[in-house]
Amino acid sequence: MSGHSKWANIKHRKGAQDAKRGKIFTKLIKEITVAAKIGGAELESNARLRTAVDKAKGENMPKDTIDRAIKKGSGGLDGVSYEEGSFEGYGPGGVAVIVEFMTDNRTRTVADVRHIFTKHNGSLGVTGSVSFLFDRKGLISFANDQDFDAIFEAALEAGAEDVKDEGDAYEVITDPASFIDVRDALSARDLKWENAEVTMIPQIMVPLEGKQAEQMIKMMDKLEDNDDVQNVYANFDISDADMDQHMG
Repeated sequence: MSGHSKWANIKHRKGAQDAKRGKIFTKLIKEITVAAKIGGAELESNARLRTAVDKAKGENMPKDTIDRAIKKGSGGLDGVSYEEGSFEGYGPGGVAVIVEFMTDNRTRTVADVRHIFTKHNGSLGVTGSVSFLFDRKGLISFANDQDFDAIFEAALEAGAEDVKDEGDAYEVITDPASFIDVRDALSARDLKWENAEVTMIPQIMVPLEGKQAEQMIKMMDKLEDNDDVQNVYANFDISDADMDQHMG
C-alpha cells in the first residue's frame, strides 16, 4: 500500500480527522471555492467541484457552508483570491514528497513549508525533482473484511484500471477522469470504501524505520496541519507498528 493511502486509512480508523474538523473544513472550503472559480458552479459539468463537494458531505459539512463556498468561487460573493501550486522535496531517508497548496500569501507559505521540511530532516527541491516518481490516479480503498471478488468484478466492470490486494486493505486504481464513475458504481453495489480520492501514487517506495519513520510521520502531520497545505504525497513505506506508535 502506498505511504499516503496507508497514512490516510490509519488516520480514518483512529478518528484523527474528527479532532481536526475545523482545519478539514477550511481546506475543503478553499478547494470548493477554487474549483467553482475555475470550472463553474454546476456539479454535473465540473468534476473537480463535484469531488470536493462529495468529500465535504462525507465530512458532514453543512449544506449552506458548501453553497456559500460555491457562490464565492463562481462570483456570487466577494472573497479572498487563492493561488494554488505545489512544492517538491525530500523527507528523511530520501523520501520523495509533494506538497499541494492554496494560499493568499505565497511568501508565507514558502517560508512555513521550508521550515517544516528543515526541522524534520528534509529539504525542498526544485520543480520536477520528484514528481516524475508519482502517477496521478483515482484511489479507492476498502478494509480487507469485504468481499474482494465482488470489489474486483464491480471495479473492472465500471472501468477501473487495476484492483490490488494489499493484505491489510484492497485498493481500486482508476484513471482520474473515471474516478467518480467507478466510485459511484462501487457505492451502488453497497461496497463500503474507507477512503476515496484522486491522489499521487508512488512508482517506488522508500522503507523507513526507527528515528527516520518518526521524523517522517511528524513531517506529514505538521504539513497537513498547515492551513495553506491542501494535500501531501510521499513514497515512504513504514510498518504498521511504527505508524501506530508514532501517530499515538
